Parts: sequence; C-alpha cells; structure tokens
Amino acid sequence: MEKRQELYAGKAKSVYTTDDADLLVLHFRNDTSAFDGKIIEQLDRKGMVNNKFNAFIMEKLEAAGIPTHFEKLLSDEECLVKKMDMIPVECVVRNIAAGSLCRRLGVEEGIDLTPPTFEFFLKNDELGDPMINDYHIESFGWATAEQLSVMKKLTFQVNEILKALFLEGNMLLVDSKLEFGIYHGEVILGDEFSPDGCRLWDKDTREKLDKDRFRQGLGNVIESYEMVGKRLGLSF
Repeated sequence: MEKRQELYAGKAKSVYTTDDADLLVLHFRNDTSAFDGKIIEQLDRKGMVNNKFNAFIMEKLEAAGIPTHFEKLLSDEECLVKKMDMIPVECVVRNIAAGSLCRRLGVEEGIDLTPPTFEFFLKNDELGDPMINDYHIESFGWATAEQLSVMKKLTFQVNEILKALFLEGNMLLVDSKLEFGIYHGEVILGDEFSPDGCRLWDKDTREKLDKDRFRQGLGNVIESYEMVGKRLGLSF
C-alpha cells in the first residue's frame, strides 16, 4: 500500500490518498484547537496518543458489531481507513449535562440525562456548527431519512457500548460526537473517537479528563488522555 498526495487537512488530522481507491491514510497531528479553530496549539505526543486511542476504540466497536471505517494502525501517528462519502452532520449524544447544552438551556452542569439526549449539528466551522434537525438534513440533501435512522441507531448503540467500557475504568462518558459516511452504500462510523471528541469524567471526583482541559486551561491535557487510555488497558 503506497501513501500518495494529501487529500484534505482538517484542524487536527490530515488525509492522504493511497494506491487503493477504497483506502486512505489518516494522519493524526499534534495540532489542538478549540472554539472552531480560534485557539490552536501544538501539544507534544497528541497525534500518537489520539491515533492509538482511536484504533483501540474502533476495534472495540467493530468487535461489538458496529461498522467503522478503521482498517489498521500504520505507525504511531497514522492509520489506514476506508474511503467514504462523509455525511456533513455531527451526531451528539449526551448522558450528563455539560458544555453547550448548559449554555443554551441554562441547566446546571452534571445533571444526569435520562434518557440520553440526541442532537444533530451541521459540520460548518464558519457557521459555528449550528444545531439542525431531521427536516433540515433531508430538505438540503445532506442525508436521507433511511440514513438518518441508521445514524441514530448506531449512535445510541455506540453510546451504550462505550458507557460500559469507560465505566470499567471508573470513568463517566458524559457526551460524545460521532460522524458517519457512506461506504459502498452502507452507513458506517467515520472520523475518530478520542478524548478530543467526547467528554470523560472520573466517576468518583468528576475531574475532567478530556479536551475540556484544553478549552478551560486546566493543563495536563495529554497526560489526562494517556491516563484515560491506561485505565482501559491501553499502553502508549
């Protein structure tokens, strides 16, 4: 498999074509951003930690029956993934009130949400990733009703699988953001799953172990990411 030209560079990852039209190389960089790219810093080891963390989670999800784009690790900072047509919609599931939900609704951080809430957001940094609903998505052709149904179903399945997994490491999965795409006609999980795209708290102390440490200037960002992985049995 030969890595070729850069296809796309996002805020924290770059994508490269390969000599196989169905496969891409995903490169996790050390770039760390917040507030739709308004703050960007380089954090040593971040690319390696997120790449290995993502591979670990994707393999757990595949083993549990969730179709993903992940194929295999290639190096410390790169993995091989399926080439998908990405759906420009983020699926956010929340188990505990935090972040934008508290700001929008004026609710207290830390409230358990039963049942978990589900929200769609449009992937558009210039617009600040606005919240959207099923009607917007169908009307503008971002996804079909059938695809949305699968996305919702998979999101809740992933949530249940990972809530249990993190609980084994004495951690609470507060919320998470998932992205999906179409591969050979099938909706599958794409992008990444790392502490960059979810909120994780220590179960006993409710200490924040995720990207909120960067957003809120709490420090020890990558050290916390590594601790999360080690609690799950992952070594870096």
